[in-house]
Amino acid sequence: MGSADSKLNFRKAVIQLTTKTQPVEATDDAFWDQFWADTATSVQDVFALVPAAEIRAVREESPSNLATLCYKAVEKLVQGAESGCHSEKEKQIVLNCSRLLTRVLPYIFEDPDWRGFFWSTVPGAGRAGGEDDDENARPLAESLLLAIADLLFCPDFTVQSHRRSTVDSAEDVHSLDSCEYIWEAGVGFAHSPQPNYIHDVNRMELLKLLLTCFSEAMYLPPAPDSGGTNPWVQFFCSTENRHALPLFTSLLNTVCAYDPVGYGIPYNHLLFSDYREPLVEEAAQVLIVTLDHDSATSASPTVDGTTTGTAMDDTDPPGPENLFVNYLSRIHREEDFQFILKGIARLLSNPLLQTYLPNSTKKIQFHQELLVLFWKLCDFNKKFLFFVLKSSDVLDILVPILYFLNDARADQSRVGLMHIGVFILLLLSGERNFGVRLNKPYSVRVPMDIPVFTGTHADLLIVVFHKIITSGHQRLQPLFDCLLTIVVNVSPYLKSLSMVAANKLLHLLEAFSTTWFLFSAAQNHHLVFFLLEAFNNIIQYQFDGNSNLVYAIIRKRSVFHQLANLPTDPPAIHKALQRRRRAPEPLSRTGSQEGASMEGSRPAAPAEPGTLKTSLVATPGIDKLTEKSQVSEDGTLRSLESTSQQSSADGSPVMEEPEQAWREQRRLSSASASGQWSPTSEWVLSWKSKLPLQTIMRLLQVLVPQVEKICIDKGLTDESEILRFLQHGTLVGLLPVPHPILIRKYQANSGTAMWFRTYMWGVIYLRNVDPPVWYDTDVKLFEIQRV
Repeated sequence: MGSADSKLNFRKAVIQLTTKTQPVEATDDAFWDQFWADTATSVQDVFALVPAAEIRAVREESPSNLATLCYKAVEKLVQGAESGCHSEKEKQIVLNCSRLLTRVLPYIFEDPDWRGFFWSTVPGAGRAGGEDDDENARPLAESLLLAIADLLFCPDFTVQSHRRSTVDSAEDVHSLDSCEYIWEAGVGFAHSPQPNYIHDVNRMELLKLLLTCFSEAMYLPPAPDSGGTNPWVQFFCSTENRHALPLFTSLLNTVCAYDPVGYGIPYNHLLFSDYREPLVEEAAQVLIVTLDHDSATSASPTVDGTTTGTAMDDTDPPGPENLFVNYLSRIHREEDFQFILKGIARLLSNPLLQTYLPNSTKKIQFHQELLVLFWKLCDFNKKFLFFVLKSSDVLDILVPILYFLNDARADQSRVGLMHIGVFILLLLSGERNFGVRLNKPYSVRVPMDIPVFTGTHADLLIVVFHKIITSGHQRLQPLFDCLLTIVVNVSPYLKSLSMVAANKLLHLLEAFSTTWFLFSAAQNHHLVFFLLEAFNNIIQYQFDGNSNLVYAIIRKRSVFHQLANLPTDPPAIHKALQRRRRAPEPLSRTGSQEGASMEGSRPAAPAEPGTLKTSLVATPGIDKLTEKSQVSEDGTLRSLESTSQQSSADGSPVMEEPEQAWREQRRLSSASASGQWSPTSEWVLSWKSKLPLQTIMRLLQVLVPQVEKICIDKGLTDESEILRFLQHGTLVGLLPVPHPILIRKYQANSGTAMWFRTYMWGVIYLRNVDPPVWYDTDVKLFEIQRV
């Protein structure tokens, strides 16, 4: 039968279904088989031939027919899984049912009255073949999920058969050990199966259906208190699914082993369509959804399990119920970590591979899913995090993240990407090794729209952060605290900042310490505290190699004097705020020498008008996101969260806990009737007295006269001579006693868990356009907006 006939017959069946007012019996196979038995329709056909309006009409007007359609389609999948899909006809039926369910499920989820449907049992559908034992009946959702799992390891359909001859009886589906059929070599599996286009396409169809099952989460509004276990994910990742381990491993290995550039032949991707990429994308999306687990609320396995011979560490206490999270947290072999890290780094760097031939290498589009996966790995598996930071391989993750942050800074539709990039860097910056690794010289010249500089990865990080703060869009302001917290966390370990980076930091201090900026919002002064803390760390712990920064501080010394003499009287405050009304632009580029941008780079562009984006929930403030720890002499960290007000070594109180500070500020500032923030003298005094200026003032007191003397004596206008003097200078014994180093470490909390859930589903919603699985359905987890 031709494909046109096939489509026509399928369309006729759909019309019959939508026009029948009477319930059709489940036993009427002649009617139901029209939907899957005699047709060969692609998933795109199914979406075109089953319009949304008709699905909704059946749902409202003949609900029993929609219920029977779903039940019969699931039954066909279960039968296919039972039989092992040996004939072409059976394979076609499974694919047709899979496509039909992918089309219909979102319309079942969008209606709250239908939500329980898949979790109810269907009368007469016993667990075993023909028994009419209703006691035994499984909910439809469970039958569907188990059938999908079985079908994903079905010889000659989704995996290579191990049988030599066709005469031999087919492999018994029930005795098959799916661990021998893992899709790709990597973690816990050494054998790389022969690539097979058909198998990849079939896996992809089934994974799309699986992802659609999991997507019920999109139809529930974000609720901070909901522990948010998704019943579909919970069941699929439980011990009920005998394929949980091989499927987890297959998905992880398929993603991490993928090399989009192939054999390095330019333009290769234009000659051969890469059928692997859609499977890898689908695998990445399914993987991150199965790992959507609030680590703040569950005990995660300990860090130091002793090594065992298996890929998963068995010595840890039992981890979360979710087996995918459990397996991920127990990977422990160095070679497995190496494989995962190399794979993710290779894929994240792919969009940066600028070759001399435009469009000659394939650019992957699923970097956001990869960043979520990397985040989950670091969050759930502390051994992996330590492995990442153990060598300079972490820089292969850092550079692409900085590239994405810089590239997306002007684009409102990519706010989510900005957040996840910054969250990952915040997580990494809580570990001393990250700061140490940043001292490696930066020589890879990835074309980026930033000033050219010669220096280290730390310089790259500072230059990109400066660019985000001074030329990103307004919606990024909530991230400033995070960006500067990262700078503070790494500052005690930075051996030598370039002149470009030093000037950028001082430009930020200059911009943030203008009176109108300090007085115009309740927490703006925190940014000044962060920068001063970073300067103090470098001066106290890395003075020797940092003559560029010391020189920049001396050149901009007026900024520090202005801060020390910040006006606190009401008229001065009022005047500063008036000035703001005339010049609302928060940060100008003036005073920051913006050298020429790197060759080959494109300026960061705003989103095209009309670009779709999904809304995100607010992220917790930096005080909720992080926990303060103090670095002891031996390098170990001690949490400061429990202790009350701390004092630092030079007797000045450490910046007080933001929680207390907020309450205090609300008391001290008067919020006028319009709800506008208005600063008071008491409020300014309350934090001005805590500005940590002692160390810098002492440095200026000692060095400025000496530098001025050199200039007068030698009639110098040349900075190299001054830098040489500063390089050999010392402040030993002249500075206040070094303060203890404070690190603000990321801590998991339900606010970020909810943020990740909305971000992840938003990405999945927008990236699935062919077929458009969720478009125009009534999702509740986020809003779809146009830029």
